[in-house]
Amino acid sequence: MTAKQYELLRQFSIKGTPVSCERCGSGHINETYCVRTDAPHRYILQKISAEAFKDVPGLMNNICLVTDYLRRKSDCPDHVMNIVPACDGESFRQVGEEYWRVYDYIEGAVALEAPRCPHDFYESAIAFGDFQTKLEGFPVERLVETIPNFHNTVDRYRIFREVLAKDPCGRAGDVREEIAFVLSREEEMGTLQRMRESGELPTRVTHNDTKLNNVLLEEGTYKPLCIIDLDTVMPGLSLYDFGDAIRFGAATAAEDERDLDKVEMSLEMFREFTRGFLAACTTLTRREVELLPLGAKTMTMECGIRFLTDYLDGDHYFAIHREGHNLDRCRTQFKLVRDMEAKWEEMQKIVKEESGR
Repeated sequence: MTAKQYELLRQFSIKGTPVSCERCGSGHINETYCVRTDAPHRYILQKISAEAFKDVPGLMNNICLVTDYLRRKSDCPDHVMNIVPACDGESFRQVGEEYWRVYDYIEGAVALEAPRCPHDFYESAIAFGDFQTKLEGFPVERLVETIPNFHNTVDRYRIFREVLAKDPCGRAGDVREEIAFVLSREEEMGTLQRMRESGELPTRVTHNDTKLNNVLLEEGTYKPLCIIDLDTVMPGLSLYDFGDAIRFGAATAAEDERDLDKVEMSLEMFREFTRGFLAACTTLTRREVELLPLGAKTMTMECGIRFLTDYLDGDHYFAIHREGHNLDRCRTQFKLVRDMEAKWEEMQKIVKEESGR
């Protein structure tokens, strides 16, 4: 533990004296550390990315509002993320240009990078569906957009076109196939955003980053304990949460797999998540249910566009660990989109069967 970390931790209302602070987690954006004190007690210390999140006070207010609401709705309040306040009562500390926060560590929990079996994916669907159902009565207008236009696919295309036109790193010539793939699907990929703007789809409180590893599961039983990583909780569409979960959890290979022959969307996993999500998320309209497959395709395509945009722009947003890392990531997403298109009728059939509609 560095002297800086020690002094920082002493500015929060933690139990005991910090004795260790070790890097943990696998997120692309924030820096995350596991802290032990001599109480003994464990905490999560995070440096919030000011590059990704321009309004940290607004972000933290969102989290405070949502977690307070969830605690009132939950049978197990200890299984809701708990912010440890700074000594001045604030939910975070600003040190220079850095923003830091502390959470209680949730003991007896595991986070999976990939499902061990289909049932793990089903349990994550129960967790995310329940999360959305519990927040049904929350006044969504009280939340700010922590990343404006985060899942506005139309706007993602606008940004992509701007970066492509500038081509600041001279990389566009080497990825003509990927660029053509993106542009050929532009009209379809704007469908959900247009429906949201017209009011045909309701705006809800959504998580917006529903990867499997953002659900803590109980060690041993692998039942859901807690949903974490609430930085992108804000107004959105239920289809965003469903779609991003499928994009990540139903893929048969890692997000940055180079061998695209290994990359498919598992229909078995699609069914498992659909079953769990529909069982727990009881507030969906008929139209939302019908559009679940399009949610999966749109979120997968959007993520691929973001990876490709960042690659063209010089890899400023997503952390990379090798040359061409973001290009590898975008190619896996586009392969998933192609596979969804090939399995489209089967996806629609599964949704009808699991919804009973």
